[in-house]
Amino acid sequence: MTPSSTRRVGFVGLGAMGTPMSQRLLAAGFEVVGFDLSDAARAQFADAGGQAVDSATRAVNAVDVVILMLPDSNVVEAVVRDPAFLESLQTSTVVIDMSSSEPLRTRELAAYLGAHGVRMIDAPVSGGVVGAQKGRLTVMVGGEPDDVAAVKDVLDVFGRVVGVGPVGSGHAIKALNNLLSATHLLATCEAMLAGQQFGLDPEVMLSVFNSSSGRSGSTETKLPNFVLPGTFNSGFGLRLMLKDMKIAVQLADQGGAPCDLGKEAVALWSQAAEELDARADHTEIARWLKIVEANGAP
Repeated sequence: MTPSSTRRVGFVGLGAMGTPMSQRLLAAGFEVVGFDLSDAARAQFADAGGQAVDSATRAVNAVDVVILMLPDSNVVEAVVRDPAFLESLQTSTVVIDMSSSEPLRTRELAAYLGAHGVRMIDAPVSGGVVGAQKGRLTVMVGGEPDDVAAVKDVLDVFGRVVGVGPVGSGHAIKALNNLLSATHLLATCEAMLAGQQFGLDPEVMLSVFNSSSGRSGSTETKLPNFVLPGTFNSGFGLRLMLKDMKIAVQLADQGGAPCDLGKEAVALWSQAAEELDARADHTEIARWLKIVEANGAP
């Protein structure tokens, strides 16, 4: 389907990810109506050419597609289960939850909307703020094939779209992905600290790791771009990472799968969350481990 002036997208949640994603939709020719609780976020969206409104209900009124990019299932449900929200939707509208939500609650919410004639899919993303800005996100989509096909033109704007199963599957695999990401980031930071204390150069260590079996997204991207420079500005909060980790561990428990290492990682990240600033970036797990001080950075 080709974007046109009648192809309207309602975007709820113009935060660190929602802002660049909504701007990509605008650049692709979609008409986008956006809402966020933040006055500054709405103003930035309007400056980019979007139609900023003062409520989620107004954002989803008379649109073809609704995108939710919100902190968690509690916020998603508070928005979607508001009777005024449902009344504002057209029965032809497809609701896409691109938040990092809880898979079973996503399925329950999809059933709730389905009972009112509204289709819903989940499509969380990986790739961070830079990936959102460049349209290089991995979009993990759960939903009925026909529902996914109906919004494929929207999802394609964000990057690589991967169908992963029925509704809720996207949120499940996103949580599992972030459990892996957080666990290898913590392990990498521990290895880096051990090496630095021995006297190894951090740049040399990364060079070896990235050409060896220790290579990961942490060694290729997070350590060189956000940790060693001491910027800690990946755009994804530590507490959001911890939330996803907990969802993944809960998913394992519900299915009876072993998850001892995952649970230990959750315990360590929980400790870091208690000791770091509430707004800490997830890469600040390294600061908690004192890598920055060990490297001699201020």
